[in-house]
Amino acid sequence: MKQLWTAVVVMLLLQQTSIAQLTTLPDGGNKKAMVGERVGLTDITIHYNRPAVKSREGKIWGQLVPFGFNDLGFGTSKAAPWRAGANECTSIEFSTDVSIEGKKLAAGKYGFFIATGKEASTLIFSKNSTAWGSFFYDPAEDVLRVTCTQRVMDKSVEFLQYVFTDQTVNSATITLQWEKWMFAFKVETNVEMDQVTSFRKELQTDKGFNWQAFAQAANWCADYNTNLEEALRWADYAISGQFIGEKNFRTLSAKARILNLTGKTTEAQAIMKEAAPLGTMTEVHGYARQLLAGKNIQEASEFFRANYKKYPNVFTTNMGMARALSSEGKYKDALKYANAALPQAPDNANKLNVEAMIEKLKAGKDVN
Repeated sequence: MKQLWTAVVVMLLLQQTSIAQLTTLPDGGNKKAMVGERVGLTDITIHYNRPAVKSREGKIWGQLVPFGFNDLGFGTSKAAPWRAGANECTSIEFSTDVSIEGKKLAAGKYGFFIATGKEASTLIFSKNSTAWGSFFYDPAEDVLRVTCTQRVMDKSVEFLQYVFTDQTVNSATITLQWEKWMFAFKVETNVEMDQVTSFRKELQTDKGFNWQAFAQAANWCADYNTNLEEALRWADYAISGQFIGEKNFRTLSAKARILNLTGKTTEAQAIMKEAAPLGTMTEVHGYARQLLAGKNIQEASEFFRANYKKYPNVFTTNMGMARALSSEGKYKDALKYANAALPQAPDNANKLNVEAMIEKLKAGKDVN
């Protein structure tokens, strides 16, 4: 019996040491947080803990957060930067390659630290994103360092926060704000390269099992005048790819656009002669608009006129003729077609667009 009780006690002790603790609020009231944005095609995610000022204004920088690199009295590091938050290591993850303040950084997840200074600070991206805080910081694991001149804010921020600001199509500024200090760094992405890379991957999945996907990729490259050699292969596959290829206006016009951009205008014109009878009124109008955007005025005018001949005196073709004549500097003639299009406008937005076009033509200005 005594041996049985001994075995039970040992088993209970083992259970107590192996069972995980229950979830409670973080120590010190520091809030766990996650913030993220998509910049271009790049997903940026930051995981951090949010300490509060707690009536310590004027005692944060240089005191609670000491300047430079310091011995924190624990761990292996004898010269540790600030963990850019509280508790665990702050981490920042990029789904594609990016540039930080003009310096390249590969896709991946990084520990983020700051060696603060009185006027300028050093932002550190480390390949170690899992260590607790900066107690085990090792400069040998640094992947990138950039210098940041922090700014003083008008109002105090109680809980530390990361904010995305000044966003454009391919960039954003990430700011760490706490108390009255703000640290900012600009992240830039290569949207064109990322988009082409994304196309290459997706066209090898089930999304590539139709001609529409290859035509879309080819047309996007034509829109941005980039990656034209590969885009031409995509256009050819949309036309004649095994099982999925289809010769229609969209596939043929995609190839023609790329040929035009590479200077092969004679080949492009031959393809479009084949494509024109296959296109709907809207498709032909859209292609002519693309030609106009590419400054192929004469060819665009030919398509607008052919479209009007096939579908006379309707909103789309009247608008096409107005654009064709305007591109040729024939503003009075263009005005006749714009006036004809006005009562045909299908909705208020189009009506407002036509009215603006009419005012430009009256003033002798090109509407394109």
